[in-house]
Amino acid sequence: MQQLERLTKETQITASLEIYGSGTSTIQTGIGFFTHMLEAFSKHALFDTTLECKGDIEVDFHHSVEDSGIVLGKLLAQSIYPASQIERFGNAAVVMDEACVECDIDISNRAFLVFDMGELYRGKVGEFDVELVEEWFRAVCFNANLSAHIVLKRGKNLHHITEAAFKAFGVALRRALSKNDRITIPSTKGTL
Repeated sequence: MQQLERLTKETQITASLEIYGSGTSTIQTGIGFFTHMLEAFSKHALFDTTLECKGDIEVDFHHSVEDSGIVLGKLLAQSIYPASQIERFGNAAVVMDEACVECDIDISNRAFLVFDMGELYRGKVGEFDVELVEEWFRAVCFNANLSAHIVLKRGKNLHHITEAAFKAFGVALRRALSKNDRITIPSTKGTL
C-alpha cells in the first residue's frame, strides 16, 4: 500500500492506495458528489483507497478536485512503475441508464488525456461544476503517467454521464493492471 500527504495553502490531503485490493474506500472531500464519484471509481477499479481532503471549498471546489487527482495520480505512479507483468492496455464502456461512456487506457509512462464529452457537457450536478471532472482526470493521468481516452458515446443526464466516466476509468484501469506472468516488460522498448 502506497501513502502520500500533500499540504498546500489551498488543500491538506492524506491518502493511501492499494491497487490490488477489494474496492473498499474511506473518502472524505467535503464535496458530496465528488466523494461519491471517487467511491465509485475505487469500487470498480478494485482499489483500496483512503483519502481525506480539507480544502478551501468556500472559495470553490477546483483546488480540492485537482489536488485529489494529483495525489491519486502520484500514488498510482508509485504503485505501477517500473511496470512489468501487467496487461498494460485496458478499456471499458460503462452504461448508466441513457448514458454510456467509454474509456481506453495505456499504462505507457507517458501522460496524455483525450476528454471528449461533447459540447453539451456543462453545468452542475447539485453544487458540483462538471467542468472540474476533466481537471481531475487530467491531474490523475499526468501524475500517473498514463494515457487515457474518455469519450461520451451517448447520454443527457449530467449525473449519469459523470458517474459512467468515473466507473469506466476504474474498470479500464483494473483491466490494464491485470497481472499476466507471460508478459515481462509490456513494451518492445524493453522499459516503460
